[in-house]
Amino acid sequence: MEVGKNLSDKGKKDLIIVDRAKGGDQAAFAELMNRYREPVYFMLLKMIKNTDDAEDLTIEAFGKAFNRINQYTPNYAFSTWLFKIASNNCIDFIRKKRVSLTSMDHAYTNENGEAVGMQVDGGLLDPEETFMKQEKVKTMRKIVDKLKPRYKELIIKRYFEELTYDEIADELDLPLGTVKAQLFRAREFLANIMEKTKDTI
Repeated sequence: MEVGKNLSDKGKKDLIIVDRAKGGDQAAFAELMNRYREPVYFMLLKMIKNTDDAEDLTIEAFGKAFNRINQYTPNYAFSTWLFKIASNNCIDFIRKKRVSLTSMDHAYTNENGEAVGMQVDGGLLDPEETFMKQEKVKTMRKIVDKLKPRYKELIIKRYFEELTYDEIADELDLPLGTVKAQLFRAREFLANIMEKTKDTI
């Protein structure tokens, strides 16, 4: 049976690009992102109603899809697979945000596509829980300190000071696209560090 026989013409074109991506072709990843970045973003924006979160989750969705690209099989369109990853990730984010006191919760994903972060349940904290939360924040700051200065500054402004992308761009006098790209790289570095030190958090 011909591979991808049941796919539409668009699906078959995607499959050619996906096969190149599976072979490590970086241009193929960029092509897939160019094709689907806006549709994924607008789908997530409908779910989350927040432009910054939708932007973060769009990048995360592509990160997860590209990390798992070898798991994709052409039984259905690549776009269907990608949208499923994006919507599931968004549902997880919404669920965690409801019980979280901090936007750090879902900021990072490790190489397995799993959320890595510090979870702090909502509601009133007793003295011991308050102490534990403070210790987690201290640990987080120590980890952030290991990043390169420009990444460290971006992470602090985005996740500790909770500034928007626009506010960070204005404050640092950087183009908005540069802020988004560097924050994506900063999160990758931080995720790697956190994965190695997760037992201490």
